[in-house]
Amino acid sequence: MEPHKPSFLRNVLVRLFLFCVFIIGVRFAYVVTIRGESCDLGDFCFFTLPENINSIVTGAGQLAGKAKSSSAIIAVGKSAPAKPSKLPDLWATKDFQRASQFYSSVFQDLISEGFLNPDWKVLCVETPTGPDVFALKEIGVTDSIGISKKASKPLVVSGQAIKQPFSDETFDFIFSGAGMIEKSPKGAEFAAEICRTLKPEGFFVVHTGSKDTYSFNSFLDLFNCCKLVKFREIDGFDSKMPSIREIVMKKYVTGINVKVGQIKNDGVEDSGRDSANKCSVPGYKQKLIQKAEPLIVDEPKKPWITLKKNIQNVKYLPSMVDISFKPRYVYVDVGSRSYGSSIVSWFKKQYPKQNKTFDIYAIEADSHFHEEYKYKKGVTLLPYAAWVRNETLSFEINQDPGDKNVVKGRGMGRIQPVQSSSGVVSDGGHVDEIQGFDFATWLKNTVSKKDFLVMKMDVEGTEFDLIPRLFETGAICLIDEVFLECHYNRWQKCCPGERSNKYEKTYDQCLELFTSLRESGVLVHQWW
Repeated sequence: MEPHKPSFLRNVLVRLFLFCVFIIGVRFAYVVTIRGESCDLGDFCFFTLPENINSIVTGAGQLAGKAKSSSAIIAVGKSAPAKPSKLPDLWATKDFQRASQFYSSVFQDLISEGFLNPDWKVLCVETPTGPDVFALKEIGVTDSIGISKKASKPLVVSGQAIKQPFSDETFDFIFSGAGMIEKSPKGAEFAAEICRTLKPEGFFVVHTGSKDTYSFNSFLDLFNCCKLVKFREIDGFDSKMPSIREIVMKKYVTGINVKVGQIKNDGVEDSGRDSANKCSVPGYKQKLIQKAEPLIVDEPKKPWITLKKNIQNVKYLPSMVDISFKPRYVYVDVGSRSYGSSIVSWFKKQYPKQNKTFDIYAIEADSHFHEEYKYKKGVTLLPYAAWVRNETLSFEINQDPGDKNVVKGRGMGRIQPVQSSSGVVSDGGHVDEIQGFDFATWLKNTVSKKDFLVMKMDVEGTEFDLIPRLFETGAICLIDEVFLECHYNRWQKCCPGERSNKYEKTYDQCLELFTSLRESGVLVHQWW
């Protein structure tokens, strides 16, 4: 029977080993499923959490109970739990821990500079998982809470930056990280809510990936309830935002109306206008225009080729700067013709809109094109002629089938003040009476200086009336970018050596018009 002893001993050891494995498995299942992977001394821990985890969870639960939305209210008579039955698995992930460590360093710097205090009430906006809130609580700022469209309790309650579930002047400090502010489709509402819930003299700190001077000044204009305190460039913590601009703003005391000026590229504050109807040109805008494609100085011998090719050289403003920090985005097509003429074929398909939704206005006097706009969503038709005043005009329709702009046999229309006319023109077209409106005044009533306005103007020579009027009224200050077709007595394609007698202006006069626009800080392109 001797040979059987080793087998008996081996069986005992195997069974003992299996029993231990079973005990470990049961214990592990308990930690994972019942305890939610929370680790205390003596547990089988596979990660570490902050030593003050109880205070982090408790603080989050207490502030969540103060939110006004029903999703954030703790039942009356019940106190926040000292510790939840299960901690989120997300808190243990490497991404969450890396983000929280990054924000911990950021907030400690802000505390050392006096922009954040551990005793303050703090809000983090648009933070889906709350690593910034986690970091705040970890360093002792316990009265902190985050909001996001979907709650991630106990750190984040349900809410949106554009519709916060809190009372006015609730927070001493508000933080927006991860470049969430430039991703918001409603920048004006975002800014308004920050201004509403931030206490007077409270601090607003934002992290953005936008670093150009144009977007920086747009940001300052957007948050006009606050003054700029400082900004700095820091390294990010992931590949999505490898470099970050941190901007610190301080809210004005209630009742003090202070105008936020623009900060030029040379650091000099600029009021924005020299007078009611004249624009001053900030240095950053001048530099942008210097980066634009050069104007064609010499008159093209074959304009139908040269000007058309020049469109390929255009440097669009949104391709040079970030246009995120604008309350509204507007496209005005003056002389739009049909819906597919330039709104669809060019603006919707080719203009770099940076995923922004634009309000589109089509200005077209020719009633031939009005019907199709009735069925186009997102486009407002103004069925009148853009003019320098409100008055009745004669509208001459040219039926020349050789015109490049003829659509379905319909030629281009030119406007002029009403004069005695037989209603027929020599080229086979005819004259209608239409209503003209004061375009500059309409523009000032429709668009604000803070909005982003891009315009296309093709008005058959009327640009020599409209552009001076825009300067006269100051409406020119509202335009960020314009694509202008200037009409002059160009060389004719049909007849070598002969100029068109349709327009009286010369190419030099067109060049003067383009130059004056660029000198006024308007990025104008030669359109065909």
